[in-house]
Amino acid sequence: MKRRQFIKGAVATVGVAALGVSGIAALANLSAKEEKKMKVLVLTGSPRKNGNSNTLADEFAKGAKDAGHEVVRFDAAFKKVHPCIACDHCGMDGPCVFDDDFEFVRKHIVDADCVVFASPMYYFGLSAQLKLVIDRFYAINGQIHHPKKAVLLMTYANTAASEALPIKSHYDILLKYLGWTDAGRVVAPGVWPVGAISHTGYPKKAYELGKSI
Repeated sequence: MKRRQFIKGAVATVGVAALGVSGIAALANLSAKEEKKMKVLVLTGSPRKNGNSNTLADEFAKGAKDAGHEVVRFDAAFKKVHPCIACDHCGMDGPCVFDDDFEFVRKHIVDADCVVFASPMYYFGLSAQLKLVIDRFYAINGQIHHPKKAVLLMTYANTAASEALPIKSHYDILLKYLGWTDAGRVVAPGVWPVGAISHTGYPKKAYELGKSI
């Protein structure tokens, strides 16, 4: 419900005199908060439960929840997601021939206001586990070509900024194709062993990004 409609309906029901100026202001603030609340879908690709990119996802989710947003998460590495086989049974906008855990993504991504991609770099690309999920977007292509926010959370062991470009480019092109808007990214170089990122400022950056979307 739009803010003006909410206030107008409340005033019509209760009456201006009964609400008073402070009451109307309170309703306006409540309505504004409801409008701001977003549904956030976090997609992770690390097979390490306590991996560095998962730490970024954890912190981002905390920040988003603290900001009042609804957060749902799909850890692709621990789910059953079959690779797309280009059979075109779905017609780019229908049921897939595979009945697997991707149905969770299908259920939540269409109405999501923000989609988060969290992955380590594996051989200069996204993890295979996350890429499987993205490839299956094909089956819901017609339903997700609508304005959404997106976030990239990425970790890699190397330190050269140029080596992060393939993932950044993939992310940028994906958003351009879908018509989504980049809401921010946290790219953390030089982290390899589990827990390495905990000794950096990147988890805090992920939390702040989640809180600010």
